[in-house]
Amino acid sequence: MKFRTLGLLAVASLLLLVPFVAAAQEEEGMTAEQFVQSLQFRSGQIDVPEAKAHFNLDNEFRYLDKADARRVLEDMWGNPPDDSVLGLIVPRSPALTADDSWAVVVTYSDDGYVSDEDAHKIDYDELLGDMQGAIRDANPEREKAGYGTLDLVGWAVPPRYDAASKKLHWAREIAFNDTPKHVLNYDIRVLGRQGYLSLNAVSSMSEVGMVREGMDRLLPMTEFNEGARYADHNPSTDKVAAYGVATLIGGGLAAKAGLFAKIGLLLAKFWKLLLVGVLFLGGSIGKLFGGKRDKNSAG
Repeated sequence: MKFRTLGLLAVASLLLLVPFVAAAQEEEGMTAEQFVQSLQFRSGQIDVPEAKAHFNLDNEFRYLDKADARRVLEDMWGNPPDDSVLGLIVPRSPALTADDSWAVVVTYSDDGYVSDEDAHKIDYDELLGDMQGAIRDANPEREKAGYGTLDLVGWAVPPRYDAASKKLHWAREIAFNDTPKHVLNYDIRVLGRQGYLSLNAVSSMSEVGMVREGMDRLLPMTEFNEGARYADHNPSTDKVAAYGVATLIGGGLAAKAGLFAKIGLLLAKFWKLLLVGVLFLGGSIGKLFGGKRDKNSAG
């Protein structure tokens, strides 16, 4: 299903940001509103068996399972296919068809138990500077290839790790090609026995207050099942990840060797972005956080 988009903002010839839901869309007589009505929303307690986790959603949120989540991300909002998506948490307000709509993409990494022994040692200002430098260093190569620039403006919400709940959250402000309309990339990581659950939201920076409030509400609603919790870790038998909390913040998906291309989707879930250009970040950031891993990670 491919919707006809009536509004388009060209940032560069090969790097496009498109607020898909800002305009009416239709295909074969189906409007955007009819498309949303065809989705099977769920509420209340939501089991995510692939991650051995669950959500206890209040009446402010609804959930779309994998198939409908991918329909929204790929058919409605134009993202490339991604089978790693497990679901989509959608606020009841604003509606998916609203200009300021946002939603939370649910994925899971089974890299193993992520040690949090480095969490209290992290200098977030230093980490931010390292990330910004790595991205700036990669920009000439991206521009040479015709893909424009990417800049990490700073923390939209500084990182915070709750050692009791084993939950980490932070948000970054990102600029593409020096456009004045910046992107908000908001992340939650919930640590478990065999990996971590990722909740990711992307919106315009103008929605930072609304998204932050929503993500703060989601934090206590997200838990691993008994037996899969962080506290259930068995050091004698369980796989241990090769990185710690610092890499989750600084490297994100770069922690998975060879999968850095997917950071393009991470940064732009609800914006049409030519992902190839983001690939040119991979070398420098992957190298940067490969070194950081030895310094900061107990894994």
